[in-house]
Amino acid sequence: MTNQQSRPEDPEPGNDPVRQDVDLATLLERLLKGVPGKTQKDLASAAGISYPTLNAWMNRTRGTSRIDPEKLRAMVDVFRRWGIQTTPREFFEAAGRPAPGPSGDEREARLLKLYRQLPEARQRALLKDAEAMLQVSRIT
Repeated sequence: MTNQQSRPEDPEPGNDPVRQDVDLATLLERLLKGVPGKTQKDLASAAGISYPTLNAWMNRTRGTSRIDPEKLRAMVDVFRRWGIQTTPREFFEAAGRPAPGPSGDEREARLLKLYRQLPEARQRALLKDAEAMLQVSRIT
């Protein structure tokens, strides 16, 4: 057995390059095969996604580039509960989306979405909490 020597241009272990040949349908098919007895309907139900939507992704009749990031994360969570090792990055890349990372844009959009769902009194309380956290962070 020989050890392959690393070259400077090689990715670091665990940072494999994006596999362009894997789309969301391929990924979902592979992961579902790893969970005997589970179906697309089971996945859709457990992830809070309508079955027709999931089925359209699986049949490639509906695009995946605009999938709500929370739906991708929900599928990751379901597969993990089913004992399958997968990552959000794997799902995001398969869907043709930027992989989650240090970008704050997605976090801000998620926070704004949650904020808008709160009643006005809770929105005000959330703003006060955020201002208090900001003051504390300036002290430390």
